Amino acid sequence: MVAALKASGAEILINYLPVGSEEAVRFYADCALKAGVGLINAMPAFIASDEAWDRRFSERNLPVIGDDVKSQIGATIVHRALTNLFRQRGVTLDRTYQLNTGGNTDFLNMQNPERLPSKRRSKTEAVQSVTANRLPDDQIHIGPSDYVPWQKDNKVAFIRMEGRLFADTPMNLELRLSVEDSPNSGGVVIDAIRCCKLALERGVGGVLKSPSAFFMKHPPEQHPDDEALNMTEDFIAGRRNR
Repeated sequence: MVAALKASGAEILINYLPVGSEEAVRFYADCALKAGVGLINAMPAFIASDEAWDRRFSERNLPVIGDDVKSQIGATIVHRALTNLFRQRGVTLDRTYQLNTGGNTDFLNMQNPERLPSKRRSKTEAVQSVTANRLPDDQIHIGPSDYVPWQKDNKVAFIRMEGRLFADTPMNLELRLSVEDSPNSGGVVIDAIRCCKLALERGVGGVLKSPSAFFMKHPPEQHPDDEALNMTEDFIAGRRNR
C-alpha cells in the first residue's frame, strides 16, 4: 500500500472506510505516514483526536484533518444548530434524540453493535459540546437506528428536543430530514482537501484544528460552528497556523 501511494504521486489520503473499520483505519493512517502524504479521516475512528497520532504526524510534518465528517446539511449539523439556538435563547434542553435510518453500506455495517461505539460517541459528543449544560447520558440518544435496504443512499433523520421556556413552560420540537448521504458529505470533504493542500504547501504538519472543528464531528477541539467557520477562514487566509 505504501509503495502504491508513492507510485501514484498522491499527496493526500482520504479515509472513507465503512463505520467500525477501526483496525483498517489505523493501518491506512500508518501507510499515510510511511508514504509521506496528508490524511483526511472522514470516518469515526479516532485519529486526529488522538494525541499519539497527532504527535506522529507532527514529527513527519504531515497534516491531518478529522475525525468523522459533518455533512453539508445533515442530521448532526442541524441538531447542533438547534441545540445552540436553545442555548442562545435561554431555553433549558432537558432531553433529546436523533434517530437515523438508511440503506447504504454504513447502515448495513452498523447492524453489528460492535461497529457502533465510535460512531455513537462521535455524533453524541458533537451535540453535547454545544449544550448549555451537558445532558445526563440517559437523556440524550443519538445514532443510527435501523437499516432499510430500499432507502439505499438516502438517509432519513428524526430529531426530537424537549425543553423549558420562561417560567419552566414546557415545549418540544420535532423535525424530519431526508438527504442523499454521499453527496451531502462530498462537498465538505472537497473543502477539507483544499485546506490539507494549503497545509502541505505551507509546510504545516500535525492536526489542523481549525478545519477539523468546522468539517468534522469529533475534532480534537470542539467549537460552535460559527466560531469554527471563522477559525477556518483565518486558517485559509494564513492568520492561523492550524
